[in-house]
Amino acid sequence: MGKNKKRPVYLNLFKIRLPVGGILSILHRATGAFLVLLLPFALYILDRSLQDPTVFAEISTRLMSLEGRIALLIMVWAFAQHFMSGLRHLLLDIGVGDSKATARLNAWLAFAASGVVVLLTGVCLWNA
Repeated sequence: MGKNKKRPVYLNLFKIRLPVGGILSILHRATGAFLVLLLPFALYILDRSLQDPTVFAEISTRLMSLEGRIALLIMVWAFAQHFMSGLRHLLLDIGVGDSKATARLNAWLAFAASGVVVLLTGVCLWNA
């Protein structure tokens, strides 16, 4: 008997090297899911902070603690990464930067831009 040519092929996902655009695309989806899951929590915090000035002061104090600042930086990174990669995808959809070299450069620029946003936010948070 001959071998079955239609059998599934084992793919080791840890050995596959995605291009930077593929990694950016996966991160775009992951940060989008994270932001959707974060939305109820953010709305709850907003609702609580608008109830009373003392509750607002308490929430502000918690957000200015080390854990709060780290959480804020993670949220800012997710939003910035999602925004920058979404902007890149929109530009690719209208045909701007769709050559291989330009698309690779734009992916790196999206990573760099989100890093700059997080860095500036971190400087503002720790100098406040």
